[in-house]
Amino acid sequence: MTRVADYRSIDLTGPLEGVRFETRDRIAFITIARPDRGNSLAPTMQAIFRRIWAEVRENEEIRVAVLGAEGERHFCTGFDVADSESEEAKDTFADRPLDESVFWSPYQNQVMKPVICAVNGLCVGGGHHFVVDADIVLASANAAFTDTHVNVGMVGALENIGLARRLPLGSALRMTLMGRHYRMPADRAYQLGLVDELYDTPAALHDAAEEMARQLLENSPEAMARSKAAVWGSMESGYGEALIAGWELLKGHWVHPDFKEGPRAFGEKRAPRWNPDPNAREAVSEDARSANPPTRPKGEHG
Repeated sequence: MTRVADYRSIDLTGPLEGVRFETRDRIAFITIARPDRGNSLAPTMQAIFRRIWAEVRENEEIRVAVLGAEGERHFCTGFDVADSESEEAKDTFADRPLDESVFWSPYQNQVMKPVICAVNGLCVGGGHHFVVDADIVLASANAAFTDTHVNVGMVGALENIGLARRLPLGSALRMTLMGRHYRMPADRAYQLGLVDELYDTPAALHDAAEEMARQLLENSPEAMARSKAAVWGSMESGYGEALIAGWELLKGHWVHPDFKEGPRAFGEKRAPRWNPDPNAREAVSEDARSANPPTRPKGEHG
């Protein structure tokens, strides 16, 4: 057993329990792979996800991440209740602060690179961590969303908060309180904004997710990271505070080489040569030099 706190010891080049991880052309592909158990989440998988997200966050060769699931019936059916009495589960449910306990999603692991979530099949309970904390959510027509925490005597108080950020309050509460008696179909999730784009088949979904990831590769990594930090940070503060924080993020980018490379490449009619190093600096005006890059937001929202 690898405890969540010991996640750094996990070797991502070998087989991983319930997850596949690979990188191709600067894109990280993360696949939940427990189709025989409804792609449910075993307690041991949280340390694996923490290790994977750390790799996505820290490896400059990775620019974008795509999260999907194996098979067509289930995207993720949440925490595997059958494992609730295991030693691994006891470690998961230990009495620790939130930021020392929950590490399933990109947001929970402070990933500021773009993350696309491709939902095929049924998403239940804890599976919503991946949906509500992704930047772009795509789904196939066979996707559906439900939450069964209350059916098994558990409290829906994390990913459900994320649902309330993405859905109208009544829709989030209906899913939270009705449990297995309410299942939101893909087209309704699209109408309400939980899903950003729908595709007819899982195959079309995964092709679209990869194509979108490749389009994101064309953009400045640092500009995307700061833009993402500004938008997600606005979810945690009032409008005025969010604008001030966004302004600081914008000013901090003035000293990065991409700030000049973008306009230069545009004027020269060529593809930009982005610098993936967030700490790279280029001489600019005295006013811009005095701008200090702020700390990117971190924490847990769902």
